[in-house]
Amino acid sequence: MEKKKSINKYISNGIFIVVLALFIFVPSAKALLLQGLMQIGLFNPDVKTEKIVSDAYPDLKFKDQSGKIITLNELKGKVVFLNFWATWCPPCLAEMPSINKLYKQNRNNEDIVFILLDADSNFEKANGYMKARKYTMPVYQMASSVPDEIFAGSLPTTVVFDKKGRLSFKHEGAANYNSKKFVEFIEKLRVSTQ
Repeated sequence: MEKKKSINKYISNGIFIVVLALFIFVPSAKALLLQGLMQIGLFNPDVKTEKIVSDAYPDLKFKDQSGKIITLNELKGKVVFLNFWATWCPPCLAEMPSINKLYKQNRNNEDIVFILLDADSNFEKANGYMKARKYTMPVYQMASSVPDEIFAGSLPTTVVFDKKGRLSFKHEGAANYNSKKFVEFIEKLRVSTQ
């Protein structure tokens, strides 16, 4: 009986170590854990009822896979959802399903633009990730320098610009961007005339 308890103890410890190793060394396993925590209400972006509005950043430039460059200035009159991410970043992968849901809800809305910036500047890898998960979100790369107020290097970072090109929201870390509060925030920006 003692031998059986000892074997069961080793088996349960071994399973625990394997599961722990998965969460430590496998990005998709970490992402799955974070997604579960997002679904129960953790990691919701902190959306203030009053916008944080800064100066405009008209010189920000983004390049798509075909090499076409657009500037933030060209997107004036639209709400711009900008997300810095990478395929190797577990928190980035964890928030992608919520970003995809938000994108699907708004993809036909001409007043909202989604720009997912691949931090690795590897279109093939980033688009491969999107295709494998059946996401249709547009992948871009930066084509200009980025002020630290926008992106200081922490992945993921999400920023939202209002229709005048002013920074209205910034969040570093994973978040559920399909939460009711965030969806309402985007809609308020979209209909705002200020």
